[in-house]
Amino acid sequence: MKRGLHPPATDSGMFCKICDICVKRATCEITLPPFARRSLDIDGGGPITLKDQPVFWIAATSLTILVALLLVSAVVRRKGEQIAPSQSDLQVYRDQLKELERDIARGTLSQDEAERTKIEISRRILDADRVARDEVEPVNAPRAATIGLAIATTVFLVGGGFGFYWKFGAPGYPDMPLQARFAAAQEARDNRPDQATAEASVTQQPVERDPQYVALVEQLRDAVERRPDDLRGYVLLAGNEAQLGNFAAAHLAQNKVIQIKGEDADARDYANYADLLILAGGGYVSPEAEAALSRALKIDPQNGTARYYSGLLFAQTGRPDVAFRIWQQLLETSTAEDPWVPAIRAQIEEAAYIAGVEYTLPDDGSGPGPTAADIAAAEDMSPEERQELILSMVDRLSTRLGRQGGTPDEWARLIGALSVLGETERAQAIWKEAQRIFADDSAALAQIGAAAESAGAAE
Repeated sequence: MKRGLHPPATDSGMFCKICDICVKRATCEITLPPFARRSLDIDGGGPITLKDQPVFWIAATSLTILVALLLVSAVVRRKGEQIAPSQSDLQVYRDQLKELERDIARGTLSQDEAERTKIEISRRILDADRVARDEVEPVNAPRAATIGLAIATTVFLVGGGFGFYWKFGAPGYPDMPLQARFAAAQEARDNRPDQATAEASVTQQPVERDPQYVALVEQLRDAVERRPDDLRGYVLLAGNEAQLGNFAAAHLAQNKVIQIKGEDADARDYANYADLLILAGGGYVSPEAEAALSRALKIDPQNGTARYYSGLLFAQTGRPDVAFRIWQQLLETSTAEDPWVPAIRAQIEEAAYIAGVEYTLPDDGSGPGPTAADIAAAEDMSPEERQELILSMVDRLSTRLGRQGGTPDEWARLIGALSVLGETERAQAIWKEAQRIFADDSAALAQIGAAAESAGAAE
């Protein structure tokens, strides 16, 4: 083959390109692209009128008017018609005097007891009468003002309520129970547009490359056309067409790779094929891409590329709850270096929100580790505060080195921080791990070894 033609230098095929699209382009968000929405009539429907759902509007209007009438009746009722508390007390005491007279007539009270009770009730009557005379007579508002306030209250409740609902509600929108939504999502998935429709709606943006490189790709096209069973040629062609932004041509070449391999095609081959189909469709997971993803997951259920795109498929077809579960599990089992992680982190919170799940994106462990200045500044703190600060910095650094790796200086810094914490055994374990990782780098081993020697962890 010609020099200068190489497949993408990544273990995940062309997946790295879709990561950028997922983060930056609306066509790969967790909703269907515009062409798919039009095809499925997701945004269809004419203006809503009162006759569309008369039962709802009649019930809503009746309840609103009933509440308004209750409030208006409280406003219109004249204050003079209300009984003052002192008048109520006087009535009670008069009733008690009448009851006392009946008890005396029946002989149930002695003359002395009756006299004392009568004096006490009379005293209370005098007190209540004095309070009643001191009370200010309630003044009723003018009748016109009362009626005006009642009308304003009714208009505000009825008009404001309907206006608020029309602005922020969904008038005329039918009930959507959970099972009905699941059924609608499945229907959308079953009837979504195919790959050809997706590609027809997307304007491909070829990547500008050196003319010499483009000429080499053209020679490669001619070469594989003459040799239709050239596996290596089609592998190179798929990768280089993708590098030029010719994703439609790239997925055709990748499909040829799968055909040539036959039963030997692995999960990565099918995942790369789905990747290129989705790229050619502007981020849309078509039925053809879904079939390729299913084949990849059947061969390798842990294939990260296929798992990510499977989640995107569910997100685009009305099942953000399933998308969230897939992405959450994949994120928890991935390293920061995996190419699908940035795309998941950019979308998983939105998927969780739409699915009604409370979710906080975990820290990616990329925070800085402790430096000598950090540890020196901690000397001004109390022992407990200093210990907590150093522990948090050490844990962040240890997490990041475990997920992403790091420079020899960072490994040496971690060993030194662990020695400050008195965790010599853990420092020794880090030193052994560093020896394995930097076995071919004598300079790095010398730097980390010096830190381990200083920390007493080199034994």
